[in-house]
Amino acid sequence: MLHLSAAPPAPPPEVTATARPCLCSVGRRGDGGKMAAAGALERSFVELSGAERERPRHFREFTVCSIGTANAVAGAVKYSESAGGFYYVESGKLFSVTRNRFIHWKTSGDTLELMEESLDINLLNNAIRLKFQNCSVLPGGVYVSETQNRVIILMLTNQTVHRLLLPHPSRMYRSELVVDSQMQSIFTDIGKVDFTDPCNYQLIPAVPGISPNSTASTAWLSSDGEALFALPCASGGIFVLKLPPYDIPGMVSVVELKQSSVMQRLLTGWMPTAIRGDQSPSDRPLSLAVHCVEHDAFIFALCQDHKLRMWSYKEQMCLMVADMLEYVPVKKDLRLTAGTGHKLRLAYSPTMGLYLGIYMHAPKRGQFCIFQLVSTESNRYSLDHISSLFTSQETLIDFALTSTDIWALWHDAENQTVVKYINFEHNVAGQWNPVFMQPLPEEEIVIRDDQDPREMYLQSLFTPGQFTNEALCKALQIFCRGTERNLDLSWSELKKEVTLAVENELQGSVTEYEFSQEEFRNLQQEFWCKFYACCLQYQEALSHPLALHLNPHTNMVCLLKKGYLSFLIPSSLVDHLYLLPYENLLTEDETTISDDVDIARDVICLIKCLRLIEESVTVDMSVIMEMSCYNLQSPEKAAEQILEDMITIDVENVMEDICSKLQEIRNPIHAIGLLIREMDYETEVEMEKGFNPAQPLNIRMNLTQLYGSNTAGYIVCRGVHKIASTRFLICRDLLILQQLLMRLGDAVIWGTGQLFQAQQDLLHRTAPLLLSYYLIKWGSECLATDVPLDTLESNLQHLSVLELTDSGALMANRFVSSPQTIVELFFQEVARKHIISHLFSQPKAPLSQTGLNWPEMITAITSYLLQLLWPSNPGCLFLECLMGNCQYVQLQDYIQLLHPWCQVNVGSCRFMLGRCYLVTGEGQKALECFCQAASEVGKEEFLDRLIRSEDGEIVSTPRLQYYDKVLRLLDVIGLPELVIQLATSAITEAGDDWKSQATLRTCIFKHHLDLGHNSQAYEALTQIPDSSRQLDCLRQLVVVLCERSQLQDLVEFPYVNLHNEVVGIIESRARAVDLMTHNYYELLYAFHIYRHNYRKAGTVMFEYGMRLGREVRTLRGLEKQGNCYLAALNCLRLIRPEYAWIVQPVSGAVYDRPGASPKRNHDGECTAAPTNRQIEILELEDLEKECSLARIRLTLAQHDPSAVAVAGSSSAEEMVTLLVQAGLFDTAISLCQTFKLPLTPVFEGLAFKCIKLQFGGEAAQAEAWAWLAANQLSSVITTKESSATDEAWRLLSTYLERYKVQNNLYHHCVINKLLSHGVPLPNWLINSYKKVDAAELLRLYLNYDLLEEAVDLVSEYVDAVLGKGHQYFGIEFPLSATAPMVWLPYSSIDQLLQALGENSANSHNIALSQKILDKLEDYQQKVDKATRDLLYRRTL
Repeated sequence: MLHLSAAPPAPPPEVTATARPCLCSVGRRGDGGKMAAAGALERSFVELSGAERERPRHFREFTVCSIGTANAVAGAVKYSESAGGFYYVESGKLFSVTRNRFIHWKTSGDTLELMEESLDINLLNNAIRLKFQNCSVLPGGVYVSETQNRVIILMLTNQTVHRLLLPHPSRMYRSELVVDSQMQSIFTDIGKVDFTDPCNYQLIPAVPGISPNSTASTAWLSSDGEALFALPCASGGIFVLKLPPYDIPGMVSVVELKQSSVMQRLLTGWMPTAIRGDQSPSDRPLSLAVHCVEHDAFIFALCQDHKLRMWSYKEQMCLMVADMLEYVPVKKDLRLTAGTGHKLRLAYSPTMGLYLGIYMHAPKRGQFCIFQLVSTESNRYSLDHISSLFTSQETLIDFALTSTDIWALWHDAENQTVVKYINFEHNVAGQWNPVFMQPLPEEEIVIRDDQDPREMYLQSLFTPGQFTNEALCKALQIFCRGTERNLDLSWSELKKEVTLAVENELQGSVTEYEFSQEEFRNLQQEFWCKFYACCLQYQEALSHPLALHLNPHTNMVCLLKKGYLSFLIPSSLVDHLYLLPYENLLTEDETTISDDVDIARDVICLIKCLRLIEESVTVDMSVIMEMSCYNLQSPEKAAEQILEDMITIDVENVMEDICSKLQEIRNPIHAIGLLIREMDYETEVEMEKGFNPAQPLNIRMNLTQLYGSNTAGYIVCRGVHKIASTRFLICRDLLILQQLLMRLGDAVIWGTGQLFQAQQDLLHRTAPLLLSYYLIKWGSECLATDVPLDTLESNLQHLSVLELTDSGALMANRFVSSPQTIVELFFQEVARKHIISHLFSQPKAPLSQTGLNWPEMITAITSYLLQLLWPSNPGCLFLECLMGNCQYVQLQDYIQLLHPWCQVNVGSCRFMLGRCYLVTGEGQKALECFCQAASEVGKEEFLDRLIRSEDGEIVSTPRLQYYDKVLRLLDVIGLPELVIQLATSAITEAGDDWKSQATLRTCIFKHHLDLGHNSQAYEALTQIPDSSRQLDCLRQLVVVLCERSQLQDLVEFPYVNLHNEVVGIIESRARAVDLMTHNYYELLYAFHIYRHNYRKAGTVMFEYGMRLGREVRTLRGLEKQGNCYLAALNCLRLIRPEYAWIVQPVSGAVYDRPGASPKRNHDGECTAAPTNRQIEILELEDLEKECSLARIRLTLAQHDPSAVAVAGSSSAEEMVTLLVQAGLFDTAISLCQTFKLPLTPVFEGLAFKCIKLQFGGEAAQAEAWAWLAANQLSSVITTKESSATDEAWRLLSTYLERYKVQNNLYHHCVINKLLSHGVPLPNWLINSYKKVDAAELLRLYLNYDLLEEAVDLVSEYVDAVLGKGHQYFGIEFPLSATAPMVWLPYSSIDQLLQALGENSANSHNIALSQKILDKLEDYQQKVDKATRDLLYRRTL
């Protein structure tokens, strides 16, 4: 229902943020008098701008076309701009969807701008602009109501009425539990609304017609859902236009409420009718309001005749008329004139009933009258006068009424905005409480000679809280007249555009080429001043106030201005007293300050002194204190200098006035101590972190959204800035006053010991207080830097090393898009959740029944935020937040401003400053900071959390844990030099802790190795006390130096007590990695050679060669194999012969390596390791053989690349076969001779090649020349060109002649090979074999059934024995009586005869058989004769 009509539910118990106990003392807390609690008195408020600083608010525009409206000229009635607001009924409930949510609007001409705001969540699509065609919106002609399902906006123009239906927020979301940081506004789907729907708009009828000059109106929803609009009639009185419910068809009707209360007229349709009676316009309403009761509505009209009339809509009669002039003291002049400027407001309290607030306007004065509506049993009504309040302000713009207070908004004679409020029941003196308005920016910027005009103007323009984005954009648009510019700019983009625009204007005005520096500076200042003045003009226009918006459920008061919205928050007692005008201090109630009247008077006198000082401090003096704080100079000395300057220029005897006031203070030290204590936010206990886990999840998640919007964050932080700025001035003036007290000495301060106390205690307490507020003020003005997402992710990685990512201060990690200050960033990302959880951790009432009270909540939140920001408090959340959000420049500046005077969290600050230096690349400075922070480990909360391990186990001393975290951070960032330096420093801390020593020295070793400091790495390695770590590092050293090919260092290190370990590591690596990629065997060889251990070196190279043969089937592998065997051979030749042996590595052995999987059989069982292997000793001769074999393998591979795959691991016997196949017969014979192998395979192979050539074609001939060329043939002079076949036979012949063995084995195997392939034997081969073994040749003929050749051989052989051609058969002495005995192979001859006789039918065989028999007969005769001769000779 309408917010002025519906009776709200009983207000729930409010959250009360009790103020800190305000006991004042110079020494301990709790001594002396006390100040009144913050919420126990009425005091001033402060205005805080809630202006958008990002891109200007984006309005979606819609045109409302109404059929039947007059043309544009008739509709263009000029009305003043107006504004208003609406609060949801449940906006003050803690668990409502509409919590802290409201709508406000502004009207101007034909335009209505509607905006929905939330202090908890950022609303999307929350601004719309409606343009009413041919109509002007009535000032104040917008009324918002809510039902269970809808929000209904009723709008009145000078010609039409409209109804706009929107969804209620409670119906837009599936659950009341909202956990997102943003959500859709109720205006999101307004594009679907049909503004031309006749059910929701209607023309105002010409009869009775709207009063032409009146802007009064009111509207409401009936209990049946009808929309009713009340307007003044042209003839006086009121008419009410009714639209039927939106979901029920019905007729539009108009009811006219006339003075003749019994008469009524119902107008249906739009047919004009006569108007009854003569009606004076004196009863024309100036202000209308409505109050709904069950099924009726009371319409209140404050009329031109100064009378208040109350109408019943249901009865359509006037129930009451009251003359307001009865309550006006001077009324004679007013009664004769028609009233103007009167205003009427209603306020309903369920307990107290309906209140009416009436403002009676008179020239140069005004009066508020407060009434309570009283009813009798007979349904008669009267007004009970509660209070009359007078004011001297000239122009009342708006006022708001609650059941206890009046809030009023004026414009004074100087066109300044004035807002005040008063409690009309209890304020007997009629004293209004002031609201300190936010001043406009300074009209002139004072620029010193050492300052750059551009920088100073930009700083003033873009300091948070100075100018709105809209004012800057409009000024830029005017300044760059005629230039098309995109004004949808972010804060940083706008700054660039402003700079460019002013510089371009400056350049365009330059007509000369040369300027003196002073001329250019003056010109620059002129143009910047021009642009600044333009901005100031627009800022002033946008700051023009239009209305007050007050929410009675939360007691939140807003000021609706032309360009933005501002919020009013209560002042603290100290700020209230300091900001009050001097004359108001004279009437301030002392009991509100302290229970002790003397203390209260002292405080007031003290404040008066401070105000006198403040008024005397010039701009230049103020700059002295600001600069001393910024430049880390003593505030006490700055105060002393300011005091000197004040005394020097004191022409109005201000010092005398101050001294006079000081004389009135009974106990100055006590009063100053009370003031200091009241402003000090130092606490000894850190605020709890996180929500109470005992609370249900939905409650905790709901509370996480409270005051989470950008607007709320900005307001809270502007409140902190306002407090810090005000109290900085108070502390400054206090310091100056204390310097004055020191000058005056005992003349003012009675008592001999009190002056010393003031010097030593108060002065040294005030200075840190001033610096604390300066630091908070600086942080509230310092803008956060935009941080790209990848930078945030990198930063998060670094912080995860420190195990800080679960900290409450590091939850943001998102791109900072708005021009937030670092305090805003801290509040939104970290502090807000801590504060809210703290506020609701121990509620006084169930949270479901808890209501929100804006003044108390904002006071509590700003107070707790100041505690979290307070430099001397134990927590470090603010610094952590800056670190977690990559605000390193700001963090560095903050710590530097903090360091000289604040001795709290020194170690934490040094650590975070070190992080800043790491980011800026200043590693040595960072290291120095980290080392300085180490001394504070165990004393500060942040450093304790830093060293806390995840499992809670303490493995070493806190300081060593700290060093470990920092070392990890430096390692992740990639700063090995700093790691080494810090680890070296940490070693002294480790003492006898050998585990920590091992860790640190391992760290030093690792980073020296990474940097290529091999000698230092080895030295660190030797000092590691843990043998296991030492072995790991040694292994790493070997691997890394091998990969870098820094083998000389690796070999030459002494390895004291580590010799066997390094050998084992290199051997293990050698056997585990690829042979051709890594050179661990060669390294091990060099290692042993360097130490003159030649046998080990030989063993290594021999093993290397063996593995190369097995595993590397390439030409390069065979080359390396040969070199390996050669190197092994050379090693053994350097040893004395008796020691020149090595143990042969087992062929194909699998070396045991750490981590190697066990070998298994087919059943999956682990196979047993072989035992009792036979050890084989290799001597020098064996190595020479292996070396020769390796060379031959290489020769084969070079000749025939296809043999590479099998040559590497082939034995000598296998190599002979391969060589023969490749045609390398010389090499094969050499191999056979080396290994004492028979040459039979060589001769057989060569014979076979001769056979192939004999019957092969030209391709075989051409192919043969290649292998023939690889064998050394003896040169033969020939008369014709030899063929490959001839050369092959000649090679075979040469070998047979060269390599003769017993039994003529090689001839036999060659002939056997030839005959087996059916190849006729060459004559030279037959002749050659006849000389050495004719009998064997005969046997071969018989084996292959060569009977004819056998017969010829027998015949020739018999002839040779008998002396004919005996030299061809190798017979030295033929048959004779004097020669040695001769013999014939009778067995073979018998076999031949038998073979010939087996086929007696063959005549040829018979002839051959006869030929042999004849030869044998002749032979036997000659033998017989020779025998007889021999016997004869013997007898002689």
